[in-house]
Amino acid sequence: MPSPLRPSPSALRARAARLEREGDLAAALAAYEAALAAAPHDVDLLASLAQIAERLGMMAPAEGLWRQACALAPDNLQAQDGRARTLRELGRYDEAIAVLQAAIAAHPTEARLWNSVGVTLSQQGQTESALTFYDEALRLDPRLATAAYNRAGARFDLGALEAAQADFAIAGKLARKPADAAMISFAAATLALARGDLAAGWEGYEARLSPHRPKPVAFEAPGRRWTPNLRLAGKRLLVLAEQGLGDEILFASLLPEVSEALGPGGRLTLAVEPRLVALFARSFPQAEVLPHRTEPVGGRVRRSAGILADPRAIDLWAPLASLPRQFRRAITDFPDRPGFLVPDPQRVTYWRQWLGEGPPSAGLTWRSGNLLGDRRRQYPPMASWKPVLEAGDTRLVNLQYDVQAEELEALAALGGRTLLQPPGLDLKNDIDDLAALCTALDLVVSVSNATGQLAGACGAPTVMLCVPAAWPRLGQESYPWHPTIRPMAPRIFGEWEPAMAQTAALMEELTARR
Repeated sequence: MPSPLRPSPSALRARAARLEREGDLAAALAAYEAALAAAPHDVDLLASLAQIAERLGMMAPAEGLWRQACALAPDNLQAQDGRARTLRELGRYDEAIAVLQAAIAAHPTEARLWNSVGVTLSQQGQTESALTFYDEALRLDPRLATAAYNRAGARFDLGALEAAQADFAIAGKLARKPADAAMISFAAATLALARGDLAAGWEGYEARLSPHRPKPVAFEAPGRRWTPNLRLAGKRLLVLAEQGLGDEILFASLLPEVSEALGPGGRLTLAVEPRLVALFARSFPQAEVLPHRTEPVGGRVRRSAGILADPRAIDLWAPLASLPRQFRRAITDFPDRPGFLVPDPQRVTYWRQWLGEGPPSAGLTWRSGNLLGDRRRQYPPMASWKPVLEAGDTRLVNLQYDVQAEELEALAALGGRTLLQPPGLDLKNDIDDLAALCTALDLVVSVSNATGQLAGACGAPTVMLCVPAAWPRLGQESYPWHPTIRPMAPRIFGEWEPAMAQTAALMEELTARR
């Protein structure tokens, strides 16, 4: 009989489920752990705890929990699919495929297993092969919305944009959960942008703010929420930056036009990532620039402007990525402006002196800080950098934040030269000084990450290696946001060799011009 001082397993389970519904995932995790301690062989509890761990980004513990569930119930499809999913997110693709192959052998008509194989192949960059498995999943279950959505994503990657649009429409009709519908709407919006349909794309892009999206953001701001029908002239506008650091830089390219629309009688207040405050304050001297504040509240992320000088003076506020609905409705709305951010001129001089005389300099950054799940395949594998590393008589400078010693060793072995390390520069946190270094270099070669966006925003000559149908290109061969960025993309998803060869040729040209 349970101790009167200790809740029963059923009470702990009920409390955990309630906390999960309320969005308090950390507390739900602790409650599920307590319930599991009281009933360690309960497969349903293991599954619930594993799912919470996944939602919190704790993939390795989640994989261990799914493994326990599989051991207790070898025929449990949820456990097998869950374990394969977490293995995939950890980049352990062969193990994920092995789990799914065994599950399909036992349950050949289970559509979600075929869909999971497709996702695993997609994340490995085997997009053509993945289509076969999505097709089979939909043959087995024509109402499986996730398979239609994933097939749309694969076709998007392959540049078959009309077919992808049709699949997103099918997925949208099949979706039964609000979270699935929000995910599909947002993906369809990025597809519209990739096709160059900016007006429709930006309207659909508002789906990113759906409360049903993973880790939804709730904004807290004074004044009235801005919409495109509201005039800005003479108003005091608060703009809250959002999404990641690279996105804040990308969408900040609209701010000069926003300031012009406010006119001499208006005032712009910017709430940005704390690392951007100094750079943005110099670049937008007419604006009040302060760090935004982000905190978890009831399972959501709340973003506010921090400490405003006079909150009552704010007339309107807007999330930064909502502004294109008025200011970027067509490609012709993008100005041919070589940079809008202003690095510290003294630091630019410092870095030029550090580089000194000699062969041209090229900064390199080759990945994002987050390589979990689908993000890994967005970047060229290390071995594909060999032509770039060997090209021309250039001095290569490391711009990769959170760089690992083994990465530098691998690059040195590939190219036969060691990357120079900027002395005393924190490449992740000192964004203002990184902007100065990017400006001092002759060329920046970057994947689509925050450093590449920063270099382009400062007007630095930049090669950006991106996937074929990257939506920020907006259907163009150029990079409309930053004219000094030259995008390089493989014609076929995952086949990086031609793009790397073109990048190497540009570096050879840089040497020849010297």
